[in-house]
Amino acid sequence: MKILVVEDNQLILRMLEFRLKKDGHEVIVTHNGREAIEKIEAVQPDLVITDILMPYVSGLEVVAAVKKKYPTGTPVIILSGMGQENVVVEGFQLGADDYITKPFSPNELSARVRRFDLSIVK
Repeated sequence: MKILVVEDNQLILRMLEFRLKKDGHEVIVTHNGREAIEKIEAVQPDLVITDILMPYVSGLEVVAAVKKKYPTGTPVIILSGMGQENVVVEGFQLGADDYITKPFSPNELSARVRRFDLSIVK
């Protein structure tokens, strides 16, 4: 599965990249929302994982851009330290498919990503 990861914290970004690649996924990393929105069409990801608070363009704007481009397709997981109910609700209203609060377990991340892996035969 091709996964676009949007995270401005280098440490978290590298951990996400390492874990997802270890799980067998192709990982494309971006460091901010603006960069992610520019890559969405070129990359055509199977899944997007995005932080909320980032420079230039927020993760919520990334969710909106993905859902506008792929209204019935590409799932989005929000990964954020902001567990505030209004932010979570806004993310889901924009079309987010899942929400993981930081700090998180790499095993939890893998399990949630597996739910969206269309290559798994059910």
